Amino acid sequence: MAAEDIPETSSQSSSNGDDASVDSGFGSASSSTASLPSISLTQAHLKHLNDQLETLHPMDILRFAKIFFPNLYQTTAFGLTGLATIDMLAKIQKENPSSKPVDLIFLDTLYHFQETLDLVEAVKDRYGLKVHVFTPLDVETTAQFEETYGEKLWETSSELYDWVAKVEPQQRSYADLKVGAVLTGRRRSQGGQRGSIPVVEIDEERGVVKINPLVNWSFQQVHGYIKENKVPYNALLDQGYKSIGDWHSTAPVGEGEDERAGRWKGQDKTECGIHNKQSRYAQWLEKTAREQAQQQVAA
Repeated sequence: MAAEDIPETSSQSSSNGDDASVDSGFGSASSSTASLPSISLTQAHLKHLNDQLETLHPMDILRFAKIFFPNLYQTTAFGLTGLATIDMLAKIQKENPSSKPVDLIFLDTLYHFQETLDLVEAVKDRYGLKVHVFTPLDVETTAQFEETYGEKLWETSSELYDWVAKVEPQQRSYADLKVGAVLTGRRRSQGGQRGSIPVVEIDEERGVVKINPLVNWSFQQVHGYIKENKVPYNALLDQGYKSIGDWHSTAPVGEGEDERAGRWKGQDKTECGIHNKQSRYAQWLEKTAREQAQQQVAA
């Protein structure tokens, strides 16, 4: 199926190649031709913006983003960087209470730690934010997920798991909410594919602009901000975890290890696919989906 032909789906309620080197097998289900960003920037303009934003404090980057980018959301799994961003946005909101707050997008894979789910509620209580929750399509519980896809899908088909639990829900969130730009929690100090990301980048496949406001901060800087401002954080942080995802693919980080070393430990993988470019496997999924849709129309 051609990337531009993937059908849109409805929501559930509340950079780096297309070859085998891509960590997750997936990227996006959208097209680089039919889903161009609603915010258009020339390469020269993008370079100018990044040159100007590179040395600014994250608070100033966020102030700029709120003014410059329409339909701005924050996508977060409630890691430390996302939490720091939430707190900074709350402070900026107090500067201009009449401005539109930035809503959150949370992808509930149905396999998060209970500590993560507890944190989501704590953040909602603390900041009064609206959190748009997206689960795998047509599935709302772990039991339903396993009835549909079998147990331990992340072991039997890691790429399919990433697609069903993360990539497709994210793409659906962008489409349903008409997202123009998103704030992410990625930082260069996290290494891997994130080592050279800019402050602002255009994700043409997903049709959005991505802003990485804390891109220049280290883990220590983010952790220090959380402690200093008494921001709610995941209780697992005090148990040796630094980057927290699904319980089945997250482990504590050892002394001297990279902060994301606990993600997919023992696997040749550092990303789940939501920030990767489209892979051949994603293209195959789209082709299959289009053929099924065409068959339904013909019937």
